[in-house]
Amino acid sequence: MARLGFLVLLLAIALPLAAKESLGVFDGWGAFRDEAGPRCYAIAVPRTNTGSRDAQAFASIATWPQHEIRGQVHFRLSRARRVDSAATLQIGSERFELTGGGVNAWGADRRMDAAITAALRSARQMRVTATDTRGRRFVDSYALSGVASAMDAATVGCARRG
Repeated sequence: MARLGFLVLLLAIALPLAAKESLGVFDGWGAFRDEAGPRCYAIAVPRTNTGSRDAQAFASIATWPQHEIRGQVHFRLSRARRVDSAATLQIGSERFELTGGGVNAWGADRRMDAAITAALRSARQMRVTATDTRGRRFVDSYALSGVASAMDAATVGCARRG
């Protein structure tokens, strides 16, 4: 039943992203292909986030073959972050300072995206920490079970029809 609830929530997030085809659900992660582009992505919602929300948080790792982009990391944060607040991603013992603003955060460049996607494959959880516009610290936490399979499905999903 919990898995069904997760799938419904995942689809509710994915539909506005114009996902046309599900490539599979892998534990807490889903993989989708959007024909417009095309682009494929792995996506999950946080298992926990602290306090109230300004937005429906999610993490995604996208592939855009026509733009030669692979493994682009994006986070929709649960709250808008303060302008001077860093968004810090922790995966295991590794930390990354993300770029972006408002409720969006990304890896700073392709090199950071590659380091993040490599770290995702060997960790059990990740956390994004920032300070919101009211000065309150918040954390969005994600389980990583299934992330490697979802990333692989997204990569293959765009490569096979690409």
